[in-house]
Amino acid sequence: MEVTKAVIPAAGFGTRFLPVTKAQPKEMMPVLDKPTIQYVVEEAVEAGIDDILIITGRGKQAIERHFDKSYELEEELAADGKLDRLDRVQDIADLADIHYVRQKEREGLGDAVLYARKHVGDEPFALLLGDTIIENETPCTESLVAAAEAHDSSVLSLERVPWEDVPSYGVADTDEVDPSADSFPVNDFVEKPPRDEAPSNLAITGRYVLTSEIFELLEATEKGVGGELQLTDAIRKLDTVRGVELDGDRYDIGNIPSWLQANVEMALKHDDGEINAAVKAFLEERAE
Repeated sequence: MEVTKAVIPAAGFGTRFLPVTKAQPKEMMPVLDKPTIQYVVEEAVEAGIDDILIITGRGKQAIERHFDKSYELEEELAADGKLDRLDRVQDIADLADIHYVRQKEREGLGDAVLYARKHVGDEPFALLLGDTIIENETPCTESLVAAAEAHDSSVLSLERVPWEDVPSYGVADTDEVDPSADSFPVNDFVEKPPRDEAPSNLAITGRYVLTSEIFELLEATEKGVGGELQLTDAIRKLDTVRGVELDGDRYDIGNIPSWLQANVEMALKHDDGEINAAVKAFLEERAE
């Protein structure tokens, strides 16, 4: 089993960020000086994957433009001698081989994943949600790929969330987790259960490695919660599924508090000392 392709769904409306997402994709919301989806693409590349399919929707052309070459901008930067900025702009277009397909109807994450079938074929693939940033010493997708290839199995990233937040997630039913293992078997998943019915607080975090079997299972799955085709419902039917407990920081850029948190915390870790100092000074001033 070798994982060489990644799929990034990026077709949602981003209603929690309206009105800014009326004309701008939520995946293009900036975190510091980069749009969210660039962090996601970079994570896939860091895992050794450079064949990436982004599933877009109506009004998402800005995503394609961002990863395309910009001749006029590059010429102007070169003429102005802004070579450091020129390098950064050129690096974006050279990140990976990026392909696009448009989801015609927004009918859930499972429906979006089905659009990847022709591109992926019979191969396993990494799936990264386009509105979620995960900061970790070892890229989350790299850990999932290693576990998937080692165990010849689909693998999901899981995170312990506060119990009051469990009804917002798909959660895992699993035996006791061995923290020293690279991954652990998962018995079942439940999509957005009431808190008192949840088997655990281990929530799916938006990173997966899936075998191509998932496509047939999605085709055979009926619409579930919210009248949408739920990916979790199909994952439950896979023969074997393993989990990797997230060790890092996850930011859901689909909601304002998490987006603000991402900007502040990532600024404090930024390799630009001037940015670090400015944000730290602002926070200290506000705390007084």
